Amino acid sequence: MIARALLGAAVITLLLALPYWVSSVWQNLLITTFYYAYLAQAWNVLGGYAGQLSLGHAAFFSIGAYTSAVLSIHLGISPWLGMFVGAFLAVLLSLGIGYLGFRFGLRGFYFVLLTVASAEICRLVALHLPILGGYTGLFINFTPNALQFQFQGKIPYYFVSLGFLTTASLVVWLIQRSKLGVYLLAIRDDEDASEALGVDTFRYKMLAYAVSAGLTAFGGTFYAYYQFYLQPNTVLNLNHSVDIMIRAIVGGTGTILGPILGSFLLELLGEF
Repeated sequence: MIARALLGAAVITLLLALPYWVSSVWQNLLITTFYYAYLAQAWNVLGGYAGQLSLGHAAFFSIGAYTSAVLSIHLGISPWLGMFVGAFLAVLLSLGIGYLGFRFGLRGFYFVLLTVASAEICRLVALHLPILGGYTGLFINFTPNALQFQFQGKIPYYFVSLGFLTTASLVVWLIQRSKLGVYLLAIRDDEDASEALGVDTFRYKMLAYAVSAGLTAFGGTFYAYYQFYLQPNTVLNLNHSVDIMIRAIVGGTGTILGPILGSFLLELLGEF
């Protein structure tokens, strides 16, 4: 017990001190690693625990990114507040997609196709909406202000991305220890048997989808205010959804550490 506490304290100390020891290149690498680990953790709720493979999470990501950016640019609403509006809209979309998929019994490849189609529809809509910048994309002016989710230098982004990842991991940990986690794993392992035992599989899959979508939308806000540019063919690209999913798969789905390990491994391999 003492050894575990000491190890935890050492890890926390290292994470807090690390950005001050490394160059801006490594700071950016760590930020990207935490950011993708966060998105993979969000995907893990649906794909890892509930066993519902999705290749359309870029849709929820883009909703979070565009909503917070548009609200800030046109209404002056802080992205810290706008991100919750984006998450709410992403949850609504997930409930619509989930209803179509789960109520009509789509599984496996057919559910994957539904999620891909949903993201593609969002991409086409974004390309033709002037308020989102259309084909040109949406530029966000950089005005260093923490209240506007804009920071001078990379160290603040490091701690924000680490905070996002910690929060998502805590959410997954709570799910894992709850009745919801038990039901989701049962659905993943054998949905028919779960239904036979009285588990409301439709309800719990919808709940997992909503949580996963909402968390993913928060990640979209971080991306918008780290890159300061949004273009539909980039944020709603199928490859983006694959990038999110593959990190959870490489590290191990249905676990808390899997998305984190997968993100570190793939980012380091990509760097070298």
